[in-house]
Amino acid sequence: MENVLIAGGTGLIGSRLTELLLQNGYGVTYLSRTAGKVGDIRKFAWNPTEGKMDLDALLDVDYIINLAGAGVFDHKWNKEYKGEILASRVNATHLIYEKLKGRSKWPKAFITASAIGYYGADTGDRLNTEESPVGDDFLAGVCRQWETAANYMESLGIRTVKIRVGIVLSKKGGALEKLEATVKKGAGAILGSGKQYVSWIHIDDLCKLFIKALKDDSMGGAYNAVAPNPVTSEELTKTLGEVLHKPIILPNIPAFALKLMLGGERAETVLGSSKVSAEKALKTGFKLEFSELKPALENIYKS
Repeated sequence: MENVLIAGGTGLIGSRLTELLLQNGYGVTYLSRTAGKVGDIRKFAWNPTEGKMDLDALLDVDYIINLAGAGVFDHKWNKEYKGEILASRVNATHLIYEKLKGRSKWPKAFITASAIGYYGADTGDRLNTEESPVGDDFLAGVCRQWETAANYMESLGIRTVKIRVGIVLSKKGGALEKLEATVKKGAGAILGSGKQYVSWIHIDDLCKLFIKALKDDSMGGAYNAVAPNPVTSEELTKTLGEVLHKPIILPNIPAFALKLMLGGERAETVLGSSKVSAEKALKTGFKLEFSELKPALENIYKS
């Protein structure tokens, strides 16, 4: 049995990824703030802020998946929390690297999450590929430093894959859960003009791409984790309303109102357009189960 160590394993992506890894015959352990167990999953203690890790976590590990990071929308973006968003990603990655350096046996691969925010909050109608330039806003800077930290793993000869995650569709958390709550109450509304592109991916397809990155020795570098058919914000909201049998009848929420509610920088991540290519991942032979939005939403809300 091959063993996978996950940092950030109890979050939205990590929880579902754990289920699929176990179904595929992998052993799974977590790096966590506290030692113990989550069900049958053993947790090893670490503290990236203090540079501490239980080194037993690295024994007999074949792969490491890094999903660690403070939630981007968990708090207002004051100076302190923006620092936490950055440090929770970069410090965690550096800590894993530092603890691996002194070992005689290294994992076969290091797979880290990143985000399509790498390209910038608003890139209009431009189709972003993995070769597109990094953006110049806050989240783009976070993604750039996050990926740079991951690149240190390559100096150890560890195959490194960076998964730039799009908007994850799941009813158990993330942006869709928040949108669902307003739509179900009859308070769903299109944000801003509604013409901005949203590059999305079903949670199961995302987790399967992570597993593909473990198995496929030819994969290395950055890959966009998105479906090949981005939609507009208006289409996403209206399609969700259709699937939930809740028509969208309220007027659009204007941009200035969103900026007042969220703050200018956070609002840009909602109002900005992000049209991202899935071609590189698909060329590896990866097959998505959900390429179109409506079937993906119908699957999520089938129960």
